[in-house]
Amino acid sequence: MSAAAVEYEPVIGLEIHVQLATRTKMFCGCELSFGDPPNTHTCPVCLGLPGSLPVANARAVHFGLMIGMALGCELAPRSIFHRKNYFYPDLPKGYQISQYDEPLCSGGHLGDVRIHRVHLEEDAAKLVHVGASGRIHGSDASIVDFNRGGTPLAEIVTEPDLRSGEQAREWLTLLRTTLRQLGVSDVNMEEGSLRCDANISVRPVGTQALGVKTELKNMNSFRFIERGIRAEVSRQQKLLGEGGQVVQETLHFDPASERITSLRSKEEAHDYRYFPEPDLLPVAIEQAMLEEARAAMPELPAARAQRLEQEVGLSSDSAHQLAFRADLGDYFEAALSAKVDPAPPAQALANWVAGDLVGRLGGDDGEGAGGGAGGDPNHSRVQASALAALVGLVSAKRISVGAGRQVLDRLVAEGGDPLAIVQSEGLEAMDGGEDLSAIVAAALTANADAAERVRGGNAKAIGPIIGHVMRETKGRADGGEVTRLVNEQLGL
Repeated sequence: MSAAAVEYEPVIGLEIHVQLATRTKMFCGCELSFGDPPNTHTCPVCLGLPGSLPVANARAVHFGLMIGMALGCELAPRSIFHRKNYFYPDLPKGYQISQYDEPLCSGGHLGDVRIHRVHLEEDAAKLVHVGASGRIHGSDASIVDFNRGGTPLAEIVTEPDLRSGEQAREWLTLLRTTLRQLGVSDVNMEEGSLRCDANISVRPVGTQALGVKTELKNMNSFRFIERGIRAEVSRQQKLLGEGGQVVQETLHFDPASERITSLRSKEEAHDYRYFPEPDLLPVAIEQAMLEEARAAMPELPAARAQRLEQEVGLSSDSAHQLAFRADLGDYFEAALSAKVDPAPPAQALANWVAGDLVGRLGGDDGEGAGGGAGGDPNHSRVQASALAALVGLVSAKRISVGAGRQVLDRLVAEGGDPLAIVQSEGLEAMDGGEDLSAIVAAALTANADAAERVRGGNAKAIGPIIGHVMRETKGRADGGEVTRLVNEQLGL
């Protein structure tokens, strides 16, 4: 079989860096900041000055244990820090304090993706590249802001269990929701609190051996991660199909041009010359630390989805949609517990929350801190009890679905009480009496061609007729009743 005839499948693993929401840095007392003036949160320790000694942040270890518990990891009773040696302007010591062969957490899984390890480390400083429009002393330059240097990181490394960019994006969305529920990070990608590297290889379908991998570095957008993985998989498949060889290297994906460019050859562990950090004692996990972490654990998205499905009665899709977006789940449960009459069915309420309401507010695209551009219903003008009351009215057929959507538009814009809006706008549902029958008859006359197509067996042609009735009744007619009357008057 020629190389061009071989079908290749992607094999993808992720390395996720999570900035932990501690008050101070990983190994010193400097406060964390975002957006403050450059180099205003530094000290001899995070600047790597001679003679300064690091001290591990106990809160970061606590958060690391919570992450390990959430991912079902094995928690090491003893773990140590190492020096990871490399030279770069954003690393003043000439090494990064990280964990190597004795990480805090190992094993575990989230969904169908296995976790290889979770370890703690410090972040590097931030390089700011000044171009032609902002030259320093007449030339291009790179400057360093050490505010970020030393920020506590948890690095989560997966096994190579993902098979597409879309799957990677979906899994990262679940991970981000899980971490936000834990409260260990704000996981705001726009501020760099969550960054992702993707290790990508391809192999012939049906084989088990891994191919040569490349690494897409420091992607901070779920959309870019999905697109970058897709572009790199395509590049590797094309290269192998033409008889070429994949080279192990670190790559950059440009989302504007969709181009993949090489940054450097991929380092191996020995390139970093790891050795134990002599200035830090091993981290020994005591029972009290485990109990404190366990007591701080909230209900996690996977458990919430199971509860919403089994106890509340939602469909699997609705349960996962609400559980994996915590703001929607919180709003739904607040609405479900509201004391309104008539009470809305749980599934109908879930559909209105995740569909009609989110569609009007603007959804969460996975890039920001949660809720998208106004997408968090908890921060909208629509009170959870108001939506529950509205869905109850629709479900009891006291107003039509169309009228309900008109009321929702008012609630989104102004807030208020659904029943009061219904009464003031005259949106109560019409019954199937003579008035509605006459309107249907007029609609059939005005849409004679559509009526003939319906009579001839084309059920989809009823649309213009239904639309005519809804306009005449200002959305008050029930769609099912209108359809019944149409069929009755056409002799069907």
